This record gives sequence, structure tokens and C-alpha cells, in this order.
Amino acid sequence: MRRRDFIKVIAGSATIWPLAARAEQKGRARRIGLLLGSADNPEGRARVNAFRLTLDAFGWSGDSVIMDIRWTAAEADRTRTMAKELVALGPDVLLAEASPTVSALLNETKTIPIVFVNVANPVASKFVASLARPGGSATGFTSNEPSLGGKWLQLLKEIMPNVRRANFMYNTYSASLFLSGFVESFEAGARALSIEPAQVTVRDASEIPTAMAKIAQSPGQGVIVMADIFSTVHQDVYVAAANQHRVPSVYPFAFFAKNGGLIGYGADIVTLFRGAASYCNRILRGEKVSDLPVQAAVKFELALNLKAAKALNLEVPTSILLRADQVIE
Repeated sequence: MRRRDFIKVIAGSATIWPLAARAEQKGRARRIGLLLGSADNPEGRARVNAFRLTLDAFGWSGDSVIMDIRWTAAEADRTRTMAKELVALGPDVLLAEASPTVSALLNETKTIPIVFVNVANPVASKFVASLARPGGSATGFTSNEPSLGGKWLQLLKEIMPNVRRANFMYNTYSASLFLSGFVESFEAGARALSIEPAQVTVRDASEIPTAMAKIAQSPGQGVIVMADIFSTVHQDVYVAAANQHRVPSVYPFAFFAKNGGLIGYGADIVTLFRGAASYCNRILRGEKVSDLPVQAAVKFELALNLKAAKALNLEVPTSILLRADQVIE
């Protein structure tokens, strides 16, 4: 096995990962700290692997780079603790996935450059002064913006024409930094479609099945799952609960549909991690983080699960079939 394929796991939560192969960089090893809002699962590892391979392509390999990885699994206390750990290691640059991790790192340091990814509204969250001119110690790549609230609702209406009430479900911790714009988009879309909007909050994964069961008690109910890091970490719980209680649900990323959910629409996060690697490369080569503009996602994916639709007795409209990037049989 080549060195680039090795991963050394320490204490189950921290990983030191030397990028392997070429040794183009001279001098001391540069250090990158990764504070990941997601969990150490296939989806999360695919993102980190894309980041690693992109850095390797820029020449950061062999003994030239050390990566310190922390998986927070969308847990507040864990996020704060691991942010302190990473900053204490004195990295040259930090990668932060999701708004809670960015916030935690900015509470610990204002001098170490931070490249964020999978963040919804960095200006409203006060991570940057503006998208064009971040102005501080953080910049990066956004995954979703508020207008998606209305787009998810439109998908729900298309696949469930008789929907009476749409329930916007989110976690109170991970969505708190950017929720307002999405709620406004969702409620405006609901009014335009003559659908009653409702907000449903869950504090932890154990509350998801209970919330779905309560929603299922009334006819004409649908769910839109918010694009917070909590939903990514607990996607299996959301999908299982929605399918069990037969609640048509629209999810914020395509991989939800790949994993059994009805329909998912959102940014391709793996592509954003590649972009984050390019920014880390530029910072390591001397560019200022404050001069690198925040970039928005340009690649979005729509995925539909026909098996889930059949189980819900939903007739999939041609409009969705024609737009879908992936149709799971």
C-alpha cells in the first residue's frame, strides 16, 4: 500500500494524515487543521479525500504537509473542544466545515487563516465583512443560499400536489447562525403556493422520529429538511423516520435520495472541498486570506428515489424526472 493511502487514527477522533507521494516543498512541514462538522463516515471521508487529492495535485505531498483532522459530528461541546485543540497545534491554515465550526474557530483565533466550506450565509453570520472583500481572517465557499427554501418547497409541491402543510424541520444548534433568510424564503414560497408553513425544531437525533410521527397524524403533510450539518450527520435517522411514517420529504442534498430518501436537491459539497484545497494552497504560498473572495456553489444536484416514491404512492411528475441528475431505481 502506498503511503498516500495510510490514515493514522488517534483516540478515535483525531487524525494526523501526512499527504504522500511527491516531496516538492522544501523546508519545514506545513500544518493544516480540519474541523469538520460532519461525521467520520463514507460521505465525510469522500469530502476529505477530495481535499487531500487536490492539495496533492498542487504539490503539497510527502513530508511537506501534516493534516490534523477532527470530526465533530455536529455536537456543540465537541466542536468547541476540538476547535481549541486544533488552534493549540499552531496550524498554518484551518479548514472549517459548516457554520458552527467556523464560529468555534473564530472564537479561538483571529490570526490563523480559516477557509470555510459548506456555509450558508457568511455575511449574516459575521464571518466576513462582504463576499467580495472578506476583510478578516476567514474566507471560503458557500453551499446554500436562502432562496433554496422556496425551491425545496416547489419540489415538494410538484411531487405532492395535494400538500396542505409544509413543515420546515431543523436543528436549533446547527441552523441558528443562518436560519432567518431560509425561513423567510420558505414562508414566502408557501404563501405563493397556498401552502400552510410550519417550523419544527429538533434538539437531537432522538427527537426526529417523534416529530415525524406527530406530523404524520394529519393528512396532506410534507417535510422540508434544513441544510444544516446536523441533517447531514443524522441523514439516516431523517430518512428512516420519514419513510416509516410515510411523510413525503424533500432533503437538502442529493445524497439523501441515494441513501433512501424521496428527493434531494443541493450543492455538490465534494466539489466545494476541492475549491477549499485551492484556497489553502494559495494561502500556504503567501496570499492573504482577506484578499480571497467568498465563492458560491455553482454545481447543484437533483436526485430522485423512485422506490421511495412508490412506497409513498406518489406519482413522479415528468417535470422532475427530466430535471433530475440522478434517478435511483
